[in-house]
Amino acid sequence: MQPDYSDADLVELGRQALIVEIDGLRAQLPRLGTDFARACRICLNCRGRIVVTGMGKSGHVGGKIAATLASTGTPSFFVHPGEASHGDIGMITRDDAVLALSNSGETEEILTILPVIKRLGVPLIAFTGNEQSALARTASVHLDIRVPAEACPMNLAPTASTTAALAVGDALAVALLKARGFTEQDFARAHPAGALGRRLLYVKDIMRTGAHIPTVRVDTTLAEGLMEVTLKGLGMTAVADDSLHLLGVFTDGDLRRALDGHADLHSTRMDQVMTVGPKSASPTMLAAEAVHLMEKHRITSLVVIDADNKIVGALNVHDLLRAGVF
Repeated sequence: MQPDYSDADLVELGRQALIVEIDGLRAQLPRLGTDFARACRICLNCRGRIVVTGMGKSGHVGGKIAATLASTGTPSFFVHPGEASHGDIGMITRDDAVLALSNSGETEEILTILPVIKRLGVPLIAFTGNEQSALARTASVHLDIRVPAEACPMNLAPTASTTAALAVGDALAVALLKARGFTEQDFARAHPAGALGRRLLYVKDIMRTGAHIPTVRVDTTLAEGLMEVTLKGLGMTAVADDSLHLLGVFTDGDLRRALDGHADLHSTRMDQVMTVGPKSASPTMLAAEAVHLMEKHRITSLVVIDADNKIVGALNVHDLLRAGVF
């Protein structure tokens, strides 16, 4: 008969499980020492890829570790150990390193491919909960990830142990990330899609270029300047010299001020009504920084210039909205 648990009982059971998992994570801290550093060195010195393998729940964790490594500057992929013994072992080259996960350290599918891995001469990092296991003894570096208990009340279902393996894998990836000097820009290149990637887009990925940049010369008349603003649809135009160096911008606000001053549309030059020293962006600026610049200065468009103050692009708030940066 199914036990009759109250809501409070269910909440308490969940909290108890979390406490056991937290205790399992705390148990990893004192063990993160020289062997962890050796595992990091193997990954840093690897000329190929880190090949991660694991069976069952460890395989699921291994897949996530491989994905995290790959997205943070350490080329990596997952190989199923069962498939490896049926041909996929050919994915491993002599330039690679192997990271094998097995809580028992005696997973048959992994032990089957160990001789091939050793024959290739590639370094083997093992995550196990049993330092006396065959996998631990065979590994170049063994990280002991045993936990005091599983969160499962029968101490059977992999719970705290898989959490510990995942956390140590994250620790490895983060240590490598820092050691490689992995930057936000590198992260952006690894995440071109999705909300995260959109937040890490560069201005050069969004800006309008070439004939789509609203640009006039200093001696252009106000009437012609207005035509350029209307034609390009950015709500402004850059004002440049003959070499396309930015001298100023002309916006809706400048137009209002010019009309208030009774400027003649056909005789007034753009350098007489433009804003000198406008806010601008660089092509290597993150798009999110461009958003901040617009919000801070209450403007809706930016001219993009290179290191020599030469105009290379333009964008407005609608371009950023379409790119999903907001």
